[in-house]
Amino acid sequence: MTRAVPPLVLAVLAVARPAAADGPALASDSFPYQRGGDLRVDGGLVVGFPTALPTGLSRGIGGGVTFGHCPLRWGARAAWVTATESTLAWGVTHSDLRLRMTGSAQQDIGRGSFGLRLGAGGTLVHETRIRNQGERAGLTGSDLETRAFAMVPAVDLEGIVALHVAGPWLVTISGGPSAALVASDLHGSWTAELGVAWQP
Repeated sequence: MTRAVPPLVLAVLAVARPAAADGPALASDSFPYQRGGDLRVDGGLVVGFPTALPTGLSRGIGGGVTFGHCPLRWGARAAWVTATESTLAWGVTHSDLRLRMTGSAQQDIGRGSFGLRLGAGGTLVHETRIRNQGERAGLTGSDLETRAFAMVPAVDLEGIVALHVAGPWLVTISGGPSAALVASDLHGSWTAELGVAWQP
């Protein structure tokens, strides 16, 4: 003997079955983004080797602005980084103000942007040397502390990766080799930056 299926059960199954076949409710555009215009402003944390100090790790902040559409963009960048090292006699602090004009070649792929950026300009190096235990020994003036400034020409070549996150906001990462002419000697180093960008 076959028992009849109540009409209410049939109605529930008819509604539930298509809903289960629809898959997850999270859509691919849950975090919509906009490609943006010609302007991009970015800033972030910078690390790398000091420009003139032969050892140590510089840390600081940097940022820049670029104009133009893919594949070619141009702009300007600035960064302020410092490094401190010590010897038996001296404590040395190097501060670098890096100023660059930039040109880059970039390619947009989906949410991402990949490219190479060449920067050329100058780095203002400020060095402070303080003799360890000098105050306790009664030293003053240049015997205790010295300061020096120098502007040196420099170039950077960086790889760039940017990812659209939401709206006009992006996450950016860049890094690569750098070179500066310090006291007629070519000093090689590297620099890297992790930050965010705004592209309205």
